[in-house]
Amino acid sequence: MIRLLHLSDPHFGTEQPEVMAALLAFAAERRPDLTLLTGDITQRARADQFRRARAFADQLPAPVLSVPGNHDLPLFNLVGRLFNPYGHYRTHISNELEPVYESSRLLVIGVNSTRPQRHKNGELSDRQIERVSRLLRSARSDQLRIVIQHHPVRAIEASDKANLLINHERIVPRWIDAGMDLLLAGHIHLPYVRPLNGHGQRQAWTAQAGTALSSRVRGNIPNSVNLIEYSTDGLFHRCAVERWDYAETSRDFRLYSHTDLTLDRNP
Repeated sequence: MIRLLHLSDPHFGTEQPEVMAALLAFAAERRPDLTLLTGDITQRARADQFRRARAFADQLPAPVLSVPGNHDLPLFNLVGRLFNPYGHYRTHISNELEPVYESSRLLVIGVNSTRPQRHKNGELSDRQIERVSRLLRSARSDQLRIVIQHHPVRAIEASDKANLLINHERIVPRWIDAGMDLLLAGHIHLPYVRPLNGHGQRQAWTAQAGTALSSRVRGNIPNSVNLIEYSTDGLFHRCAVERWDYAETSRDFRLYSHTDLTLDRNP
């Protein structure tokens, strides 16, 4: 079995120490094979916030694959935003803005959906879209194929439609047709799992994560993370997404929901 920990929007600079301790304990107990971090690692892209994020990531029991979020670009430092927008991210988190991880049963493709010229909206170039499509088409049938980015591609609240990735209606079906199983994102601090459709009959899924550590929770949604489990047995492919929420009373993460995903292996 492959186990993945999906974190998003920790917003270091607003992190809560008790939640951070609980999350480290949760990760140590669950022992994921890989941690996927979908952006907004910091609150204001300051060096000290990135350093704290790096220290946290180094305590996790699994390697971290991350992509930047809009908060990871300087907001008030206009010179930095113009000439070196990802400087602190590259120094403290990763020099690679669009990482790829591949094993015999897993393919994870990172996509940088941020743009220095935009305050918060996400956008992709044709080159980025084609890169992801090409990598998905090259995947093997027994690999779980995941795309990670910061901006969501499906909303369950009308107010979040303005936060969706620009041109998601054109991009997502193309990736599904190329073989994507699961798209992970964050940005809106609202966790959910929903199906996605390709141009034909093929279906995929998207899983949103809430804020992992920040005090900037959304309404009555607590800090939360996703745990993804994938296993294969011959022709059978099993995948599930579990949402784990932080409980203030016990100061630990508790299982909130379990969603079994149907994986479509017909191209």
